[in-house]
Amino acid sequence: MIDIYELLDLIVNLDGSDLHLVVDDPPTIRVHGHLVRQKQYGNLTPEQTEYMTKQIAPERSLRELEEFRGADFGFSFGNKARFRVSLFMQKNTVALNLRLIPYKLMTFEEIGLDKSVQDLCIQPRGLILVTGPTGSGKTTTLATMINHINETRDCHIITIEDPIEYYHTHKVSVISQREVGVDVPTFDMGVIKALRQDPDVILVGEMRDLATISAAVRAAETGHLVFSTLHTTGAARTVDRIVDVFPFDQQEQIRTQLAGNLLAVISQALIPKVGGGRVAAFEIMICTPAIRHMIRDRKTHSILSAIQTGSQLGMKTLDTSLFELYTKRLIEKEEMLRLAERPDELLEKLGEQVPDYMRSDDGQTRRPTGYGPQTGGQGPTPPGYGPQQSRR
Repeated sequence: MIDIYELLDLIVNLDGSDLHLVVDDPPTIRVHGHLVRQKQYGNLTPEQTEYMTKQIAPERSLRELEEFRGADFGFSFGNKARFRVSLFMQKNTVALNLRLIPYKLMTFEEIGLDKSVQDLCIQPRGLILVTGPTGSGKTTTLATMINHINETRDCHIITIEDPIEYYHTHKVSVISQREVGVDVPTFDMGVIKALRQDPDVILVGEMRDLATISAAVRAAETGHLVFSTLHTTGAARTVDRIVDVFPFDQQEQIRTQLAGNLLAVISQALIPKVGGGRVAAFEIMICTPAIRHMIRDRKTHSILSAIQTGSQLGMKTLDTSLFELYTKRLIEKEEMLRLAERPDELLEKLGEQVPDYMRSDDGQTRRPTGYGPQTGGQGPTPPGYGPQQSRR
């Protein structure tokens, strides 16, 4: 039988981000965005994937796999790394995905986030959202922000995660980490219970449904600093997505609540870096009175323009971030254009001619296939920021 710990050593040594274990295929590691089959192990058998599952899965996850045909849990690999493990069934056999989460927490400088984002961590109340497709590094960004608060503020921080990924130690703050399915039944119940536990800061791992969104917004409204994530791209789309979750007769109310409590939306994407690894590009929206009016008055289509004119306040469009990375020779031009909202404008800034296929008959931009911001579930899942970073 193959020892899964041998494969975990291999993913760490290869600077990989994911390990895929599927019957009838060799163990496969994603390294800097590319799948690398470990053919020396041969194709996996059902007995091998079941054996490796039992090596690391707790009893509750095995029961969940049996009952619901899938389970997620966190797993610590000695002092080398931590993994987020997803068990699932395919062709009536057990399959595993293990995503590597390093123990080392990154700094704002290592991530590439501006001081305007760091300054958000001193706010006493409000809602801060980190958004992007799966694999864009949202968990790493949130962990950096929580760690900064933990090191600099006298707070009680409560996190509600599924599963716990980064382990935080008590520093200046007291930090309580609760895992859905282990310490608390659901995200929304975790937030509701947290309000009775003297919190200053609450991290909600993901706003998956109406109940969780309502609880998170309510927590911000009642005087707490709340962090969470969504699988959306861009601030305007994020606001629209939240509003659309609610029934029509409640949408006016949630717009008003968001307008009053949203502090910032940080949208991000991870991009292949010249020379290997990944680098992050960000859109940063900080709520101003003007943006609050846009949210309240259903004018989210104007938010991007407000971001473009808000650079002095620390705001930044994704295109600006992409252009900066390209001019620093950190990413290729093709990657910049692939993710840009307006690839034609970036080409014009470079003094290059805009191809006809980027324009429609009326002269406006027409985004070609493969261009524009990634959305959840599209395209290959990128690895982390560089060596061994979380991709959630």
